[in-house]
Amino acid sequence: MRRLLLFPFSLIYGFVIRLRNWLYDKGFFKPEGFDMPVISVGNLSTGGTGKTPQIEYLIRLLSGKYQVAMLSRGYGRKTKGFVAADKYSTALEIGDEPAQIANKFENVHVCVDEDRVHGIRELTYRYPNVEVILLDDAFQHRAVKPGLSLLLTDFYHLYSEDFLLPSGNLREPRSAAKRADIIIVTKSRNVFSPITYQRLTESLQPHPHQRLFLSYIKYGQITPLNKKECALRKGKTVNTIFMFAGIANTYPLEDYLKGHCVELVTLIFPDHHRYTQKDITKIRNTWDDIFTKNKLMVTTEKDVMRLKNPDIWDLVVNLPIHYVPIEVGFHNQGKKTFDRQILDYVEKSKRNH
Repeated sequence: MRRLLLFPFSLIYGFVIRLRNWLYDKGFFKPEGFDMPVISVGNLSTGGTGKTPQIEYLIRLLSGKYQVAMLSRGYGRKTKGFVAADKYSTALEIGDEPAQIANKFENVHVCVDEDRVHGIRELTYRYPNVEVILLDDAFQHRAVKPGLSLLLTDFYHLYSEDFLLPSGNLREPRSAAKRADIIIVTKSRNVFSPITYQRLTESLQPHPHQRLFLSYIKYGQITPLNKKECALRKGKTVNTIFMFAGIANTYPLEDYLKGHCVELVTLIFPDHHRYTQKDITKIRNTWDDIFTKNKLMVTTEKDVMRLKNPDIWDLVVNLPIHYVPIEVGFHNQGKKTFDRQILDYVEKSKRNH
């Protein structure tokens, strides 16, 4: 019923977006290209497709051979304009996802700017040694023409089965997927079958120029935020895990954690939630209400970045918080094929420029 009531507004929204795309497609608006490899990672939906771990995968793939930079809008930050990050930058200054990447990869130039064209110009001016630029969440930012475009879609929420905002979660019509060079179905089950791939192909209907990949989340060791705490060893279970998080889709993490405990207690906040002292008190109270002794408090890497807020850190540091690092894995021969396509593009682009 809600979707039906909102459908007329989706028609209006869709008309505006289609008109904008038509103006770009017909050359009335001209995107700007750059004389270096630029790889865009984005989606059609409003979030939760796993862009950050995919960006990190690309960094690991490329940074051993090339000087890599990452440019993001910096969603949720308090600053404006272009900001160059370092490992001490906070989520308030650059956003939680850029802060996570800057904290993990000291050899990567992490920058944020709402205007991606200006951001690339400023980035390359400040860091002339940069050889590859990764654009975070830039599929809708058509002012930039990337050399290679990666489109991500959640295994459980395919864009081909979704609807435009506000009746659905799509920021663009499904037909916009034709701009992508690579489509990655993320967060699939670890067990893969050819029938699953066939179903995805039939649903997404990739164009001849597009390659379709299927990826899954690889969870690392549950790690303490406070080094005084003990990490949970792989294979070990506890009675109760208390998970709190402010991300778009908590289902995969919940599903993973259920395999490490008898009972899972959750406290869910909105995506990119900026934690307050009241929130930390609520987290503490929920934790204290769990009476079993064999218990564990867990959140995500992204949430950790937002918890490192000076306004609340004195409260956070006294909580026994753990987080779960994640990486991307590809099914079957997908990793080899994907890596080769990325590396071939970067090498060819550098030769041509």
